[in-house]
Amino acid sequence: QVQLVESGGGLVQAGGSLRLSCTASGRTLRTATMGWFRQPPGKEREYVTAINWRAGRTYYADSVKGRFTIFRDNTKNTLYLQMNSLKPEDTAVYYCGASDRSWISSNVEVDYWGQGTQVTVSS
Repeated sequence: QVQLVESGGGLVQAGGSLRLSCTASGRTLRTATMGWFRQPPGKEREYVTAINWRAGRTYYADSVKGRFTIFRDNTKNTLYLQMNSLKPEDTAVYYCGASDRSWISSNVEVDYWGQGTQVTVSS
């Protein structure tokens, strides 16, 4: 089993920045791919970004390209999401996800989830 704990959410004004963290524990050696997902109020959970550090592969949804950066510190078993130029439409609960697969193509391929952290962007 893998346990994921997110932190770093909060309230920020439009144009501001936040950095989310996701610390993994447990059987982390098998988690090849990790990513961030978000669920806006009243909407379904959506795929935001992912990284497979072994393959050097990353993915970003069009809505966050150029504003969000995903990176990982393997020495700390921690995944990060740097969010810049935040917009009100980025408001959501952000979830960290991990998979033993070589890649995550959708939410259903996530094997492990964190509890989520709220990000609110005011206009």
